Amino acid sequence: MGRVFFITFLLLILFSGFYPFAEKGLRAAESLKAEMQNYLKQGIDKVFDMDEKGGIAELMKISELFPESPMPYAYLTLAYLFFYEMGLDERERERNQESMLHYVDKTLSQGEKRIEKDAQDSEAFFAMALAKLAKIRWLITRKRYFAVAQETQNMWNYLQTTRELEPENYDVYFAMGLLHYHIDHLPAFTRFLSSLLIASGDRQKGLQELELAAKKGYLLKDLAKAELLSAYVNFEKEPSRALPIAQDLRERFPRNYNILFALGNAYSELGRTEEALSLAREIESGIQSGTPPFRPELWPRYFQLMGRISFDRGEYTKASEYFQRVLQDRSPYHGRVRAWALVRLGMIHDVLQERNKAEEYYRKALEVAGGEGTAQIAAKQYLKTPYSPANRK
Repeated sequence: MGRVFFITFLLLILFSGFYPFAEKGLRAAESLKAEMQNYLKQGIDKVFDMDEKGGIAELMKISELFPESPMPYAYLTLAYLFFYEMGLDERERERNQESMLHYVDKTLSQGEKRIEKDAQDSEAFFAMALAKLAKIRWLITRKRYFAVAQETQNMWNYLQTTRELEPENYDVYFAMGLLHYHIDHLPAFTRFLSSLLIASGDRQKGLQELELAAKKGYLLKDLAKAELLSAYVNFEKEPSRALPIAQDLRERFPRNYNILFALGNAYSELGRTEEALSLAREIESGIQSGTPPFRPELWPRYFQLMGRISFDRGEYTKASEYFQRVLQDRSPYHGRVRAWALVRLGMIHDVLQERNKAEEYYRKALEVAGGEGTAQIAAKQYLKTPYSPANRK
């Protein structure tokens, strides 16, 4: 009888005592995760609105509140990558690069420790995937394409594991969409390696995944929108799809001048040049006043936008003058801006039926150091087929 009572008592403890404690523990863990994500969102929003000091400070604070989590370190990695890529001063870029690489290592180290304790830790796998994403972007700037392919395989494995463990994490589709969409834009050798190690480039699938992250994601929702904006403006040449994204982002992140430039380009491409000019005047005023984050180093991008608007209005002489002003800048971080100015000058000469001069500018665009991207893709295209308004896409 005593034994039966003991077993009954033990069962009561298990089912009416420990179980609620376990359930409370699970709820507490979920509450902590939600709290951390809310803090992270605040920091990410500040970073995206070009508030470097405020955003970094916010993310640093989160890493102190949750020292065992790799997630704050992963987002510090992305923040420093963002400011490295947006940097307009070489010393600033070097500092941000150093910090970015430091937090890549910190994220991977912390993530591996977590996985040693729990092989089902989806948070750790996703944090490590984001750190790899930052490293891959940096390796591409260094043209270390074999390392890019190797790191991309690691990142892809982390992303797949995250999706399996946490299917409700829609932020994972931001990174997957980036891979699928941009594999097509890598050099041929890297595309070949990527197709062997991961998957072939699939632009349409990449866009669908970015759309999913932009619609249902949380922490990376706005980054997915920004990537879609870039894709529709620069690669897909679909300004009508870019426009609502740019308008939404501009309303929420008014300090981010990258959105202003993209919105201006979309307006100009759609023939809404008065609205594009209004944005250009806003940018001009910001640069002249020096109101952060605007600064004098943005003049070449402003001249590029004004040249683009003049070009789309058929004012080729004025457009040429703006593009020539772009070329006066020799800073390394404006390589892509100079490449586009040269391409646009070539397009003007094609319109004027001056093919030899047009080809000369296209070849110069291909020689610009740091000019890799859509401008040089366009230069190659127009060397084969002369530009005309009918084939502008």
